[in-house]
Amino acid sequence: MKNVLLIVNPHSGRGLPNSALGVIVSSFCQAGYGVTVYTTHSGTCTELAEKYGPDFDLVVCVGGDGTLSNVASGLMRIENRPPVGYIPTGTANDMATTLALSKDPRIAVASVINGQPTPIDIGRMGEQYFTYVAAFGAFTGVSYKTKQSAKRALGHLAYVLGGLASMKEIKPRHTIIEYEGGSIEGEFIFGAVTNSTSIAGFVRLDNNQVNLADGVFEIILVRHPVTAADLGEIIDSIVNKTYNNDNVLLLHAKEVVFRFDEEVEWTRDGEDGGVHKTLRIVNNPKALQMML
Repeated sequence: MKNVLLIVNPHSGRGLPNSALGVIVSSFCQAGYGVTVYTTHSGTCTELAEKYGPDFDLVVCVGGDGTLSNVASGLMRIENRPPVGYIPTGTANDMATTLALSKDPRIAVASVINGQPTPIDIGRMGEQYFTYVAAFGAFTGVSYKTKQSAKRALGHLAYVLGGLASMKEIKPRHTIIEYEGGSIEGEFIFGAVTNSTSIAGFVRLDNNQVNLADGVFEIILVRHPVTAADLGEIIDSIVNKTYNNDNVLLLHAKEVVFRFDEEVEWTRDGEDGGVHKTLRIVNNPKALQMML
């Protein structure tokens, strides 16, 4: 019998009904798994994954992007990493969108049970890990600064409203970006190092632009708009997913260093990523396997 560890964040998204957890557990039992459940009341997702993960054949996180990120961070601290399943119950669910995962618990758990271990890259920013994005600037503080009650009541609209409210707070950052293809310097209002087709529901990439296991990040940079024409070009680029002009840049790199004139707030998979004046971000190729 294979054993699965379920790490459940009951507060993610609009909250996880007991009936949904029952469906998840019974589905694994019917598939012949021995099931152990820990919720975030027993510790952080990172702690639970690191402490108990090595004892299981499969680790499945039930929650949002932040839950998956923290479980992955815990597993990155151990040598023999079991494969990871993801049952999304969050609000934005960017990683679930990228992986084309269903939000229906029955369908999602079936995808894990019937899936195959598939390698994905994991990013490292300083001493922290991320599964799909590390970012600074416009909209990046929306996820972790938006109250959980608002996320539950309004769903994705909470992020949209938070993003609009944050516009007045956007401050351009003088930034030097160094990567293996060269270096760029300028005033930027947004920067993201990503391995995803969706970032906070605002910025999207085409599937043919992203390979989750190629060892390379996609780096999106948005310059500070000086004129109305600049702003229009930025909006047009984001809406039409065309990141190939002077105001919106798309780079590809295995490693990148950001240098600022002052400490800048970052987010990590929609969670608080700390403040950094200099930040080195490295791709760990095919570091985890996900059941897909």
